[in-house]
Amino acid sequence: MKYKLNQNQTPLFTAMKEYRDRQVTPFDVPGHKHGRGLKEYKDYFGDAMLELDVNSMKPLDFLGNPTSVIKESEELLADAFGGDRGFFIINGTSFAVQTMIMSVVKHGEKIILPRNVHKSVINALVLSGALPVYMKPEMDSEMGVSHNVTLKALKKAYEQNPDSKAALFINPTYYGAAGDLRSLVKFCRDRGIYSLVDEAHGTHFHFHPDLPVSGMEAGADFSAVSLHKTGGSLTQSSALIINTERIGGQYVRRFINLMQTTSPSYLLMGSVDVARKQLALHGKEMLDEVLALSHCARSGINSIKGVYSMGPEAVGRPGVYHFDPTKLSITMRNLGINGMELYDRLRDEYNIQMETGDVYSSLAILSLGDSMESVDHLIRSIEDIKQRYGKNHRLEYDKIDLNYPDVVLTPREAFYGEKERVSLSDSLGRISGETIMSYPPGIPVVGYGERITESVIEQILLFKSSHGIITGMDDPEVSHLKVLKAPVLKKRR
Repeated sequence: MKYKLNQNQTPLFTAMKEYRDRQVTPFDVPGHKHGRGLKEYKDYFGDAMLELDVNSMKPLDFLGNPTSVIKESEELLADAFGGDRGFFIINGTSFAVQTMIMSVVKHGEKIILPRNVHKSVINALVLSGALPVYMKPEMDSEMGVSHNVTLKALKKAYEQNPDSKAALFINPTYYGAAGDLRSLVKFCRDRGIYSLVDEAHGTHFHFHPDLPVSGMEAGADFSAVSLHKTGGSLTQSSALIINTERIGGQYVRRFINLMQTTSPSYLLMGSVDVARKQLALHGKEMLDEVLALSHCARSGINSIKGVYSMGPEAVGRPGVYHFDPTKLSITMRNLGINGMELYDRLRDEYNIQMETGDVYSSLAILSLGDSMESVDHLIRSIEDIKQRYGKNHRLEYDKIDLNYPDVVLTPREAFYGEKERVSLSDSLGRISGETIMSYPPGIPVVGYGERITESVIEQILLFKSSHGIITGMDDPEVSHLKVLKAPVLKKRR
């Protein structure tokens, strides 16, 4: 891959090392003063980490208005991902997603979205006051998951809402399904609306030709990438990449500075600098190894009778234009074992931490740090679970309804509206004043302003009975829900 800039450089990380070498006497914050005021922590993690947990200063630049080493590192970041401008995001990709949305739609304006978006998108609608126009993702009843949206779904949403200002796409979904991103972005461009890509689980796409196309390659206006998920940087570090053909970088920076901290972690930013260099220079060969591991893992798992891991054969199914093989979803439903049970047993009995578990499947994510040894351990553990816990019956959940509830109020109206607490059984037909989801992945079963249906209640009960992790609600037991007090009869479009 050819770059305009010297991707071997790490301006920020280099400046951090030079700062440490100088042995500066600190009279600024943070108060632990290079770890001397947090000795137990320093003794465990080591000198370097605490000595580089520092505050903004001239030699290390200022994130809110970078002019030197952060600016240079962000330019390298944009170059590596094929964009015009890049921004360090240290509030996680949730904040990068919120920045994208708030940069292009304001109160009362419409944005087209897949309904299986992450909660950060819904939260951005609360903050901005924008109106959601939902596209229905394609459903997979066998795996019990939503795949991606199609061009047909985008066309339908736009034809019904031609005043929409932007559209957001997921690339890929949590379970690896990528849509026809080039066609989706072209449709938006031809109609003068912004295209935003939530690439939280697709950071690695840009660095290997056998993976789905990345947001910048497809010509999108924005791409939010979780470098910490599949790019190798530290947890919570992320990036926002933009194409400045239709929107200015300084304008976007204004929205970042609204809510991003003025005391950013240099440990997080430095890890992005190094991860970017690694991807740019060695991403292809590193991902060659990851793809080979994913092939071995999927082949080994699919050789176990009664166990299935969805893979590239899914391409061609509705909503699966391309597939990310590093997403290893494993279902043992044919053996009577649900995804959360598999998730729990792998952790508690085999010391394997999976990414998530749901009603049917458990998900493993393969990335730059995995090994054949760890893959073998996973395959052997799955075989052992089958022998010890496999049953003669197939799990069938009649009550899984992959259709989503109707939007009655905007998320912002529902968030700020007057609410009351009612029992789960009494919430039927009411308008939700909270967002309830199984986490991860954080896709709401019901969101702010949506009407609670029998299906919503049944899915909540199903999550509870399968020991899923449910978040977002006021009552941690989900025995009660917060609903809007005033009845709303008029459905908003």
